[in-house]
Amino acid sequence: MSQTMSTSIQRVALVIQYLGTRFHGWQRQPQHRSVQAEIEQAIAAVVGYPVALHGAGRTDTGVHAAAQVAHFEVVSQIPASRWASVLNARLPDDILIRGSAMVGSSWHARFSALWRRYRYTIYTNPRQNLFLQPYTWHYYHHPLAVERMQSALEPLLGRQHLAAFHRAGSGRRHSWVNVQEATCTTDESGSLFQIEVQASGFLYGMMRLLVGQLVQVGAGLRSPEAFTQIWQTEQRNEVKYAAPAKGLCLLRVGYPDFPLPPEVWFDNFPHFTLSAPSPPDVYANSVS
Repeated sequence: MSQTMSTSIQRVALVIQYLGTRFHGWQRQPQHRSVQAEIEQAIAAVVGYPVALHGAGRTDTGVHAAAQVAHFEVVSQIPASRWASVLNARLPDDILIRGSAMVGSSWHARFSALWRRYRYTIYTNPRQNLFLQPYTWHYYHHPLAVERMQSALEPLLGRQHLAAFHRAGSGRRHSWVNVQEATCTTDESGSLFQIEVQASGFLYGMMRLLVGQLVQVGAGLRSPEAFTQIWQTEQRNEVKYAAPAKGLCLLRVGYPDFPLPPEVWFDNFPHFTLSAPSPPDVYANSVS
């Protein structure tokens, strides 16, 4: 579609980053700060009337996003490609629009999506790190074994019924999920663990419940086989711990034909890594 000035109805797609720390999630709600409401208010301030913003998914309170996707319809002379800069001038410093583009009238941020991908980051060194605190779960009670955690994730691949990882309060009527990829990796220092899951969709609370149980596997408190049995036999009563929200980030959303280039949406969240410690040379700066 042309990006020239027009007063016809435009459907505009946005790629959005936000720090979830001070938000009660994505979804608009009374008396609480939400990402959706902040952006809707910014759009309304430009066009002078209320506009509904539709997101690819709903992140919970405290969860971050590196490339959430949303769309809205508006009658405006502003070209679709300029909406990112227009909104960034009006948004708070914990929301950033990475890019904007015109999409067709049948394109939908939620229903056109093929997959979503989340990353959960765990920091296991007993010493706290101020720069990691907003984005990681500081779990230092037991050392974690990445091989055990990866072994527990592998049976999740495919179309699975994950009611054991489905929190109450969701409007979704079923718990079927098509899991396309699930990995657990660690950095050189062995103290930063990253769990990534890509799926057609995610259940309410799924990633945080899954990670809460996966850590028990990594710590040797539960076997990979027991982890698998819990979700295969839908033992929701055995899923008692949810990982903290701040370690979770919506990495990106996949579409069959997305109008924005990969550098806008593909890999915008840092891969936290620490070097393996080496003994300091205490004499390096001494005066002879």
